[in-house]
Amino acid sequence: MEKPSVTQRKRLKLRARRLTRRMLPFVASLFMATPLASPVANSTAAGMETKMPTAKALQNAFFNQRLHDLYSDLQVEQQGLRFDVFEKAVTGYFNLKNDGKLNDKQLLTVVDFTLPSTEKRLWVLDLNSKQVVFHTLVAHGHNSGENVATNFSNENESNMSSLGFYVTQAEYTGKHGRSLKLEGVDEGYNTNALIRSVVMHGADYVSEEFIRQNGRLGRSLGCPALPMDMHEQIIETVGNGTCLFLNGNDTSYSSKYLNEDVAMSSLLGPNQMI
Repeated sequence: MEKPSVTQRKRLKLRARRLTRRMLPFVASLFMATPLASPVANSTAAGMETKMPTAKALQNAFFNQRLHDLYSDLQVEQQGLRFDVFEKAVTGYFNLKNDGKLNDKQLLTVVDFTLPSTEKRLWVLDLNSKQVVFHTLVAHGHNSGENVATNFSNENESNMSSLGFYVTQAEYTGKHGRSLKLEGVDEGYNTNALIRSVVMHGADYVSEEFIRQNGRLGRSLGCPALPMDMHEQIIETVGNGTCLFLNGNDTSYSSKYLNEDVAMSSLLGPNQMI
């Protein structure tokens, strides 16, 4: 029998590694599903059967592992971005991507208004290179709260921030200088953003110096206002079709873009779906 060539052996090893990586989450799920406290024989004797995880459960486990891997690679936990917020943001990103609403930059901007304004609570993430492009301060609306945003609204002249998913639009020059239009896509939560002129712009009251003098950032009329020394770079980077997610303490918030099945299909690909 002819011996395999070096190239063939390398291909076989590569396939084996890929198969191993794909099977690890499934094996872990099987392991977790097996009772450790009692032998299989005892369970059978007692008339009990060990339930094997369903294909859907294995798929969910694999999806969750991929999300945790991405979260770990980005190293955002050390910067204060909680996994549950990250998970919602990424789920929405893939849903919007699936709907054809985003460009090909693979950028995701996350703002977590559960954090106080004195903390850096805006992240611009490159999901392709797995890098944090920007991590900075961001202001919330004047009527949303003092140091922490607790109230949100979609109403015109409410002077509050609006939660949910946005798709960035074109930039323009207005009363705040270089600014970026935002289209809210969550019905009932932020769809009046364009009418309200809720945009990204720079502001003097978004700075460490303002925090030292006042104990918190200044507040906008509902816009996610940025530091003056960074707003132009951020606007140029995220404009024209990237995803923005504003998270906050509002238990009533819901979104059709938090469909995990759609996100799962996009992240895992057809070969790893049921």
